[in-house]
Amino acid sequence: MRAFVATSLGAATFAALVVPLALPAGANPAQAPAAAAPEAAPADVPGSTQSLPLVPLGDRDRVLPGRSSGRAAKAAPLGMPVKDVRPFSLVGVVWNDARAELHGQPQVRTRATGSHRWGAWQNVQTHYDDAPDPDSPERGAKPRGGTAPLWVGDSDAVQMRIAPESGRQAVTELPAGMRLELVDPGSPAKPRDPVPASATQQAADSSAANAGLAPLGATEIPAAPANRLQADLAAAGQGERGQAAAGEPRNGPRPQIVTRAGWGADEKLREPKFGYTKTVKAAFVHHSATGNTYSCNQSAAIIRGIYRYHVKSNHWRDLGYNFMIDKCGMIFEGRAGGVAKPVIGAHTSGFNNNTTGIAVIGTFDKAKPPAPAVDALGKLTAWKLGLYGRDPNGKATLVSAGGNRFKKGTKVRLNVISGHKDGFVTSCPGAALYGTLGSARTASARFQGR
Repeated sequence: MRAFVATSLGAATFAALVVPLALPAGANPAQAPAAAAPEAAPADVPGSTQSLPLVPLGDRDRVLPGRSSGRAAKAAPLGMPVKDVRPFSLVGVVWNDARAELHGQPQVRTRATGSHRWGAWQNVQTHYDDAPDPDSPERGAKPRGGTAPLWVGDSDAVQMRIAPESGRQAVTELPAGMRLELVDPGSPAKPRDPVPASATQQAADSSAANAGLAPLGATEIPAAPANRLQADLAAAGQGERGQAAAGEPRNGPRPQIVTRAGWGADEKLREPKFGYTKTVKAAFVHHSATGNTYSCNQSAAIIRGIYRYHVKSNHWRDLGYNFMIDKCGMIFEGRAGGVAKPVIGAHTSGFNNNTTGIAVIGTFDKAKPPAPAVDALGKLTAWKLGLYGRDPNGKATLVSAGGNRFKKGTKVRLNVISGHKDGFVTSCPGAALYGTLGSARTASARFQGR
């Protein structure tokens, strides 16, 4: 187990500061009294975001290498010339209207911090679909449109341009309000100012949502055999919200899961309350599209970066995915509210209701997903879907909330383990990862003993 200690409060200290929740019979945890929190205590508050409006580019910056036609293509008139900035590790592009599309290919290059070494130009994957449902209860400011975030490593300078889409010679139109987002995920090892009591309260609430699976303040939820089913069903709150299961709960062994405390979530960033749906009928599989040039000891930092990007840059209430899996097969808790519970996410626009979203960290359009990640996907889905009586080899009927593949109100029959592209016109989760879903379903069913 890799250590992902998130704050200067250790698990034992954290647990000592938290008063356990006492729920009356039939109570909804989303409406339960909050766990008591101490006064402000020293802890890490990692990360920052530099949000830079795009600026006009000079002619030199706009000329791109010639394509197969032999003619030089023109980049969009807006971008970012070479700019020295505070250190960051993750980059993305956002714009005002989440419904607007960017018909162009954003490209960035960055300079490693403290060096004169510039990396090569990299494409930032354009997508508009890892997102809340239309008219969903995502709170805060109006959600923005945006690209996938790209992990570039510790950098202190950036250059950005928007190349024409394949087959075009120029970018003819850009969404309004385009900004370059540079995210520093922070380092839990760095001393920070004390966090406000409200943030400590939210950390206590996030941990309390996993009561029954791990002690309060724990940085991981331990693996457990399938004979712990009753404890896991209780943690899922099956009797509290009356979720309908498709059949007899039949989950596989619980896999080890790194909690939000374990990967260092800055809980004051998110909306304080949790959002739940009625049940979990299906799992949608994604790739994060953040690139594959990371080491597994960077996974927690990548997740902190994506979390900050989703909340501060995209204006979502929390991290969009319910779970994330790294290349070494480590599973991480995503959106707060309890790993066993039916937490509504922001991952598959149109189909976030009654589903769970799982993102494998990496870009898998062509690159083959690592075997440990695919194995972890089978284990996680066997456990999570089994809590709600779902057969990983089965089908589920979902109702679209609206999207580019299915109109609002359309009843859709999909695999219980589906790829993002099954519910939305997108390349996610990448052709290579999508191609493994058949074996993931088989493995998931086997873990359930089917």
